[in-house]
Amino acid sequence: MDIARIMSRAQIGLHSPLVHVEVHLGAGLPIFSIVGLAATAVKESKERVRAALAHSKFQFPPGRIVVNLAPADVPKEGGRFDLPIALGILVASGQVKPPDGSRVLECCEFYGELALNGELKAVPGMLLAAANANCAQHDLIVPREDLDEASTGNRNVVRGAAHLSDVCGHINGTDVLPAHSGILGGAQAVPPSSHLDLLDIRGQLQAKRALMVAAAGEHSLLFIGPPGSGKSMLAQRLPGLLPPLSDAEALESAMIASASVNGFDKAAYGRRPFRAPHHTASVFAMVGGGSHAGPGEISLAHRGVLFLDELPEFDRRALEALREPLETGIVAVSRVALRAEYPAEFQLIAAMNPCPCGYFGDPSERCECTPGRIAQYRARVSGPLLDRIDLRLEVPALSPHELNADLPAGDSTAQASSKVAHARERQCRRSGKLNSRLTIQDINTHCRLDEHADRVFWQSQACLGLSARSYHHTLRVARTIADLEASEAIRDFHVAEALQLKRGFG
Repeated sequence: MDIARIMSRAQIGLHSPLVHVEVHLGAGLPIFSIVGLAATAVKESKERVRAALAHSKFQFPPGRIVVNLAPADVPKEGGRFDLPIALGILVASGQVKPPDGSRVLECCEFYGELALNGELKAVPGMLLAAANANCAQHDLIVPREDLDEASTGNRNVVRGAAHLSDVCGHINGTDVLPAHSGILGGAQAVPPSSHLDLLDIRGQLQAKRALMVAAAGEHSLLFIGPPGSGKSMLAQRLPGLLPPLSDAEALESAMIASASVNGFDKAAYGRRPFRAPHHTASVFAMVGGGSHAGPGEISLAHRGVLFLDELPEFDRRALEALREPLETGIVAVSRVALRAEYPAEFQLIAAMNPCPCGYFGDPSERCECTPGRIAQYRARVSGPLLDRIDLRLEVPALSPHELNADLPAGDSTAQASSKVAHARERQCRRSGKLNSRLTIQDINTHCRLDEHADRVFWQSQACLGLSARSYHHTLRVARTIADLEASEAIRDFHVAEALQLKRGFG
C-alpha cells in the first residue's frame, strides 16, 4: 500500500471537524511535504516525525512523501497531527499493517504530539475532539496524559498510549492497548461545607437578600459601597447559593475550558465557574480573540458567575462589550479567516466604590471628592450597561459598634441555597427557563400584576423614569421575589422590593 488514511480532528472554536490525514508515498527525489491549510506548528511536525521514527526503530521511507490534511479549507493547528502523520507513513510503507478483517483504522481516531524519541505528549482541546468523536461513534487513541479529558467527552472506547511503538503494536494486533476505565462521572454537587458561608458576613441583611434574589432568578447585580463593606465577600459566596450543574451543563462548561489557553481542569469538572478577571483585562481577554479566536472570560463564566470588582476601573471598551452577551447569551469572535461562536450565559456580579476615594456618603465625612470628580468617576460605567443590570444596591460600611454587636445573621449558605433551589424549580415548571431569560411574551404571560400592584408599579415608574428595558427587568425581578416567597401572584410588596433593588446608583 502506497496510500494510507488516518482519522483525526481539527479545532475551530467549539467545533472539532473530522480531518483525514492522507499519506502518499511515491518515487522521485526525497521530499516530505504537508498540504491542506496547515499552520507552522503542523508543518514543523516533519522533523519531529522523522526523528521519532528513527528512535522507534522504524525506517523512514525514501522518495516523495505527500501528506494531505483533508478537507483542505479547514485550518489545522498544533501538534495533534504528529501521531496520525507518523502512522500514515508507517501504514503506507507497510511497516505497520492491521490484521485481516481489522477495522481499527476505519473506526478509530488518533491524537498526539511526538517527542523526538517517539514518546507521546498531551495536546490541548481533547475534550472537544472526544465529544465530536462520540457523536460519530469513533474510538480514540490518545496520549496517556489526556485519558481523563478524552473519557469525559467520549462514551466509546478510549485508549491511552505512552509511545509511538505502543500504538503501532495495537494496530498490528500484537499488543492491544487496554481500554481506559477511569471515565469521569456526572456533575457532582459540591458539599455545602466547602462553600464560603453567608454567616461569615456581619450584618448586611439587605445585601444578602439581594444576593439570594440574584441567585434565584440568575439576575445581574451591582454592589456599590465604600472599601471594606463586604462587597467582594458577598460576591464570592454566590456560587454556594447556586444548584450544581447538570451533566449536559458540566460537559458544555468543560468543553469551553478545553478550548481555552489553560485547558481542561479535572478538579473543576462539575463545578459552576467563578471568573474574577483583574480590572486591567483587555477587551479581547473579556470577549475572546487571539489568532485562534479562543474563548474569553465571559464564555469561561458560562453557566457560572463573572465577578467584576472595581467596575469603573475596567477599560470602557471591555465593559461595553458585555452589553450584547448580557442580552443574548452568545458572543461571536471573528478574525480574518476564522469565526467562532461561544455561549456566554453568565451571571454578572459587579462591585464599585461610590466615588474615587471610596468614602462618599460615609458618616466619617472623609470624602473630599468634588461633585465633578464623582460624576466623572461614575460616568465610566455607561448608562446602557447600567440599564442591563437588574439589581443595584448600596452596601454601607458597618461601624465598629455594629461589627462587635450581635447583629441578626440571616440565613446560612445552606439555608439560602435551599430557598434558591425551590424558587428555581418553580420557574422551570412554569416557563421552562429562569426568570432572567424570560422573553417579552413570557413576561406578558407569567408576570401579570394584580390591580393594586399594577398601580404601585406605574406610579413608581413615572417617578423613577424607567426605560422600557428597566421596566421588563423589574417585572422579572418581582417575579423572582414572588417565587422566593412561593407566591404565584406578584403582590405590591414584591414590586416595591424589586424597585428598591434597582435604585442603588443615585
